[in-house]
Order: sequence, then structure tokens, then C-alpha cells
Amino acid sequence: MLKKIDHIGIAVNSLEDAVRFYEILGVNVTSSEEVPSQKVKVAFIKLGDSNIELLEPTSEDSPVAKFLDKKGEGIHHLCYEVKDISESLDVMKKEGIKLINEEPVKGAHGKLVAFVHPKSANGVLTELSQPAV
Repeated sequence: MLKKIDHIGIAVNSLEDAVRFYEILGVNVTSSEEVPSQKVKVAFIKLGDSNIELLEPTSEDSPVAKFLDKKGEGIHHLCYEVKDISESLDVMKKEGIKLINEEPVKGAHGKLVAFVHPKSANGVLTELSQPAV
């Protein structure tokens, strides 16, 4: 079901400040956009076959804003690429895995995404991502 680690999501208060840190390390943002379905602005930094996704909330009721209020900046989630997100979600539902998204939603880069509740994933907020076709 899992193909690779797509990205590691890091919640930040300021994309500008966070990007500066990575520029000092010699890497640059490869893309950035606003993701209305998640109420965030994101910036991606490509490292090999994976990415770091920096997430800045665009609203006080954003899940990322709530995360920052509770835990502060840091690793927010781990994202795995899957071939067929609907099939993956069906398997998880049948196995009793608690999902945040019962159906995929549109994420960054036009990908279909869905989140798995940390209680079913050893305390890790897990995202599944299917590449845009």
C-alpha cells in the first residue's frame, strides 16, 4: 500500500522565518501555495526523493493553528505516497483504523490526501497522498 515517504510536515509560525533556516543549510523552496481545505500556506523543500513541507496556518481555526497553540512549532505529520488512496482508505476502514478523513480531499499540488488519526498510528498524525493524475 505505501510506496514511499512523500514528505514530513513541520508546523511553523512563519513560513518566511522557517524558509530562511533551510536557505542557510543550502536548500531552497521548490514550490509554495495556499491549501484552502487545510487552512494553511505551505512551502516545499525537496530533499532527494522526499520533501519537507512547512505549514503556516491561515486561520485561527486551522488544525495547524491548534497544533501550534498546543505543542508549538515542530513535526506535525508524516505523509506516505499511495497508489490508490480510496482503496487504501477502504482497507483501513475495514480494519477499524480511525480516520480523520473518511474520503480524500484536495491537497497541495492537486494531490488527493487523507489523514489517519494518531490514535491508530502509534501517536503519529499520518497523511496518505495520491499523486495528481
